[in-house]
Amino acid sequence: MEQMEAEVVEFVVPVENSKTLFVWNLEASQPEHVLLASLSSLFSSLGLCTSSNLSPTSPGFLSALVKFFHLVTRPELRERPTGKALLQMPSHSLLQDRPLKVRLSSKKMPHFLSHSTPLSHAHCLNLANHLLGFNGWTSHIITLKELDPDLDPDQSQDSGVVTLRLGCLLQLHFPFHQITTRGATVLQDTFTCSDPVEMLRCRGRLQRAVREKALVQAFSNVLLVLIGNGKVVVDLKGASSV
Repeated sequence: MEQMEAEVVEFVVPVENSKTLFVWNLEASQPEHVLLASLSSLFSSLGLCTSSNLSPTSPGFLSALVKFFHLVTRPELRERPTGKALLQMPSHSLLQDRPLKVRLSSKKMPHFLSHSTPLSHAHCLNLANHLLGFNGWTSHIITLKELDPDLDPDQSQDSGVVTLRLGCLLQLHFPFHQITTRGATVLQDTFTCSDPVEMLRCRGRLQRAVREKALVQAFSNVLLVLIGNGKVVVDLKGASSV
């Protein structure tokens, strides 16, 4: 029986070369935002794209680095014969006459960027929904409350200046895997508000920010294990489920 190769996906910004494609022979005939959208659409069958950037190569042509949360690589992408295109994409995909040339990136990540950086709230949602489906996970707030602000005792508060400090504890649940984890965070901000309505808006923005940060914290505990045939297993980092 053929053994399936598993891929572990974390809710952190991917930096591995194995999750980055180098694309060249790209004609600079469209606006940048159109080309970036086309690249994302073109490679969507290989995985969920997290970002792309373009660089000029020769007059009229560009290269691109396309980064993925996870990348279902084809065997031909793992080979690197010098000067040979490893994957020829159909020219009509990007409305250009020349086929694209693609290979796994060999660009080394600088050491100071190689540490794990949590995904943004929006990217956490995109990744979870892409791999688990929109009903594959749920979240709810256990508590969201106002805390005493952490103020410098030597600093005087000006009239009309309000400091808010909010704490949030949130639970993240994966019903099909019977896995539960939590995220907790505290945020503080200072506002200059004389209008009660504006004060409510400021409070609402801080509440939204602390909820989103708590959800990111909860997702940072999660591992998604891709084991082939579209199957995804949810696990937690170094801890049992709650």
